[in-house]
Amino acid sequence: MRVKSEDKTFVVMTGPESSGKTSLCEVLSDYYDTCWMPEFAREYVENLKRDYTIEDVELIAKKQVKQYEEAIDKDQEIVFFDTFLIITKIWFTYVYGQCPIWVHQGLKQLKVDLFLLCKPDIPWIQDNVRENGHIREELFQLYKQELDFYGFNYCIIEGSGEVRKKLAIKHINRILAEKPHYDKQPNCSNSQKSYRGAL
Repeated sequence: MRVKSEDKTFVVMTGPESSGKTSLCEVLSDYYDTCWMPEFAREYVENLKRDYTIEDVELIAKKQVKQYEEAIDKDQEIVFFDTFLIITKIWFTYVYGQCPIWVHQGLKQLKVDLFLLCKPDIPWIQDNVRENGHIREELFQLYKQELDFYGFNYCIIEGSGEVRKKLAIKHINRILAEKPHYDKQPNCSNSQKSYRGAL
């Protein structure tokens, strides 16, 4: 029987750069035997031959909405997202001092069951895309403020390794317990396990 959209559980990883979002998506998708939607921003920016612009960030935000729509069509009971519109809204406002109204509207309209706010209490790993290692704690507080502003259901994920994984599972299971039709072993034929990296 195909999973109805209202029975799906959407969990979003959010937080500053190099705070373990992608790694968490990988271990959680393995644990729950399901799929995750990779971070489009990293792939997009890595392939640019110039500095990104506000138009690029808006294109990334539109792709994030597209990924959400694709997740609705997947026959999965739980889907994880490596970042979503909340991260792009902060990108807009922090870098450009403005944000398209449709991003704000999308955040209010697109259902997310749980945000996992990753604390930057793990080592910073430099790469050719990341640029805000010196302000990770400041950005973390901005994410928390935005999640509070929208009244989203979220929990802070901290620690490292198994501690972080177990904390995430604890909060996810609490959400799943409220879903009477949840199947403990959802099937996934389109795994993104090969994807690496996080903005």
